[in-house]
Amino acid sequence: MNKQRRIVIAGTGSGVGKTTTTIGLMAAFKRRGLTVQGFKCGPDYIDPTYHTAVTGRVSRNLDSWMTSVNTVQEIYDRGSKGADISIIEGVMGFYDGKNPKTNTGSTAEISLLTESPVILVVNCQSMARSAAAIVKGFQSLDEKVNIVGVIANKVGSEGHYKLVKIAIEQECGIPVIGYLKREEHIHIPERHLGLIPSIERGELDSFFEILADLIEHTIDLNQLLQLSEAPVLEVSPELFKEKENRPLEKSISIAVAKDAAFHFYYPENLELLETYGAKIEYFSPLAGENVPEGVKGLYIGGGFPEEFAEQLAENLDVKESIKHTIEAGIPTLAECGGFMYLTEEIETTDGSKLPMVGLIPGKVKMQKKLAALGYREIKGNTGNFLLEDQIEAKGHEFHYSTFEANKTFEYAYETKGMRGLKQEGYLNHNLIAGYIHFHFASNPSIVKNWIEKCVW
Repeated sequence: MNKQRRIVIAGTGSGVGKTTTTIGLMAAFKRRGLTVQGFKCGPDYIDPTYHTAVTGRVSRNLDSWMTSVNTVQEIYDRGSKGADISIIEGVMGFYDGKNPKTNTGSTAEISLLTESPVILVVNCQSMARSAAAIVKGFQSLDEKVNIVGVIANKVGSEGHYKLVKIAIEQECGIPVIGYLKREEHIHIPERHLGLIPSIERGELDSFFEILADLIEHTIDLNQLLQLSEAPVLEVSPELFKEKENRPLEKSISIAVAKDAAFHFYYPENLELLETYGAKIEYFSPLAGENVPEGVKGLYIGGGFPEEFAEQLAENLDVKESIKHTIEAGIPTLAECGGFMYLTEEIETTDGSKLPMVGLIPGKVKMQKKLAALGYREIKGNTGNFLLEDQIEAKGHEFHYSTFEANKTFEYAYETKGMRGLKQEGYLNHNLIAGYIHFHFASNPSIVKNWIEKCVW
């Protein structure tokens, strides 16, 4: 049978219960002995961390704005290999994306690019037949999408659920495969800060089990498995043609900081480095590990350094190791949390000032409100070895801090977002740092340029 199982869990809007439903389904299918692969639409790093914890397989982002159609399909194809079912969690509302006039960057677009059936999660609180109007609207806005079923969330009772089910099935011609009740008050713990250490300690395992119990009790998993059947996606690999992409006869090593403070990496970024000939050597600044000896490149990704600022400040040997490595000319990329770590200090919301590596002249000040959020088009400035000759890439920005410089410096790149063009980032010889999270698959020349720079 030339079929695969994959399903998109979409919502009518943010906050309708996509993530809890997705995690619960993953846990329930895993309990049945199925191999489950998770995906997340859009640039988010947090939800894939839950997927990975539940399924035991690295979850991946499918982003049709940052990457090409073929790349979205290739990432899906690579990730889904060996899985019995792939569950793709949507972002925002089903049709919400980069442009209010089109499906660009939306869950709807991802469902079309991956030829995936869609389950629509609907908040049915305080309505019955009206829920059918909502579903019918989602069906009719783009007739190409394949909405195959509905999960009714936040219903008041089983009786309320039956009213919703009758209305939707009569008017929309698709099954309502189950429900979750509103009084269950399911809240994902630790959604932001402290997430990684909690997962690593197994503190959320019991929560995953509770979700699996709820899902098994009120959602027809057998019906969902039937609805998830889809044709095998035909994909032509381009990104990961290993022999063609390797510019080096022998590999060079790139050190990657990875722990609870620095863990925001798109899997494809690291895999592309390996595809182009790099050997990844992980180290943990939090655990007091210095930069591995003999590496030719350094990558410090995003995360939550502010949550571990005191510990990072106390690890003097690690800070000196990183400073020495970068000052020695090792080509380095520091994204968001990594950028914050390389400044002179982090000032927390309670006013504490904690010394960091001290390579970037200025301090980072945490605030309680969001400082920046959104997609960015990125063009390199002169001297930016990643984006030489003003080549362009795409990325994403999300942070609660601001940077206050204490002297002038060279900007690393020009960014274009909702609010126009800006000069951003920090450039100093072989150091490129800033708040932007790059998606290397948006322009693999980044990887080639970096590795070639690492060859001394």
